[in-house]
Amino acid sequence: MSGRIGIDFGTSNSVVAIFDERAGAAESFPIPDLGVTKRSGGDDMHIVPSLIHYGNGATWVGAQVLDRNLYDHASTFRWMKRFIAHRSDIPRQVGGRLISPSEAGREFLWLLVQSAQGELGSLDEEIGFTAPVESFEHYEEWLRGVAEQAGIRRFRLIDEASAAALGYGAVIQPGDVYLVFDFGGGTLDVAVVMLEEQDGASAGRRCRVLGKAGLEMGGSTLDGWLFSEVLRRNGRRDSDEDVRTMSRELLVGCEAAKEQLSTAASAEVSAQDPRTGRVLFAEFTRADFEELLDQHEMYSRIDRTVRTAIARVREKGYDDDAIKQVMLVGGSSLIPSVQKTVGRIFGRDRVALARPLDAVARGAAAFVAGVDFFDHIQHDYAIRHVNQHRNEYEYRRLVEAGTPYPTKQPLATLTIKASYDGQQQLGLAIFELAAPARASSDQSVELVFDPSGAARLVELTIDEQHARTHFWMNEESPTFLQAEPPAKKGEARFQVSFHIDDSKRLLVSARDLKTGRWLYDRYPVVKLS
Repeated sequence: MSGRIGIDFGTSNSVVAIFDERAGAAESFPIPDLGVTKRSGGDDMHIVPSLIHYGNGATWVGAQVLDRNLYDHASTFRWMKRFIAHRSDIPRQVGGRLISPSEAGREFLWLLVQSAQGELGSLDEEIGFTAPVESFEHYEEWLRGVAEQAGIRRFRLIDEASAAALGYGAVIQPGDVYLVFDFGGGTLDVAVVMLEEQDGASAGRRCRVLGKAGLEMGGSTLDGWLFSEVLRRNGRRDSDEDVRTMSRELLVGCEAAKEQLSTAASAEVSAQDPRTGRVLFAEFTRADFEELLDQHEMYSRIDRTVRTAIARVREKGYDDDAIKQVMLVGGSSLIPSVQKTVGRIFGRDRVALARPLDAVARGAAAFVAGVDFFDHIQHDYAIRHVNQHRNEYEYRRLVEAGTPYPTKQPLATLTIKASYDGQQQLGLAIFELAAPARASSDQSVELVFDPSGAARLVELTIDEQHARTHFWMNEESPTFLQAEPPAKKGEARFQVSFHIDDSKRLLVSARDLKTGRWLYDRYPVVKLS
């Protein structure tokens, strides 16, 4: 059976969407007992809060957690997607066992898939899953693992920005250029796309992606800034024992205040220690909140991310004026000052906000149902080598973000030299590179949950920050060039070239310069994203 189900696993909320062939569009699908319905612009959007609670012999998911007032309980997991993407997989002691965010996220998504399939009465459909623009390969691999564990035999992945564009499919017109601004709970994804008509018997629509950019900043990041500000105003630290006790309640209050300030002039945040009665309290006006966002450079980060995507579009012959409309997606795009920031860049008349919470899932459903798109490589990829003079690692870029695929000509041709006499194995270490975050006051601080479930502010080490921008893709299955006879130090021993196939796999060809023997001929090394 062909696919028609799209699933968007979000940091704050998740959505299941179904494609209706007769209507030629997808709609979010209600999941009884797990989901809630929110109304925007006259439309109902069905969402499932991304929550899972482990109780005594019972597991509650989504709205079940809210209905039982377990949102701030120590055994409730949230923000799982963000921690998985960041590889901040700190396990938590729950009911006598350790559970990590990736394990909790896997079970949440598995239960969501089961519920959706049960409601639809279909177990053999191809399902479309979404992934952030800036996600590393490990997140996509985690998602694949979840699908396989859930017994899903056929599934496809689409990045969230492209899915959002397809989710607006009834609005966008062929030949026009649009920008999708997807600001959700965990990330900001920006994509500039153009819908194209296909000719011939298989006529349909293809969403051609002209440029993309992303940033690991979302609603949960803003919650962390409010959390830190409340502590500052009260002269407290997250490591204080009573603060640890109140931290989950305080974080829930910060999230509620953020949402309230989208429509109200002010909001209060408070949390009380049940043992001592001591209260943490802070009041924020909308101006206070916007000043806090400005202090953390949110508006300038948004501006840089948008302009990075536009710069990649200019390389393809399009300018700012070519963008007909900007489509806002994601819960964080409901913040008024965010809408004003985007409006200042493009003009308010070009900015649209429609069904921001379910557009991504609806686009994933359309994608798996057959609405295809032309894409390009989203990240930079490099080979790591040792600089003998400095005795440190350096990176030689092989693939640049924006490269179309498949490639006919080699992306790069390199000569590999031996590091020492008698060397028999020369390795090819392939890394995925993300654009480093610009230095700011909070760049090295992250809000996490410790093993007890308390919210903590932790400082990232230089190695941890580096790991988030340099991901060793073939660490578990390194590619070696075998030198027979052994090489001499400094000897130019191998010539290697790289291509990309139509499945986005990086292919390597390698020839031994000493013997003339070919070791590899377009051998797949890693899957690119």
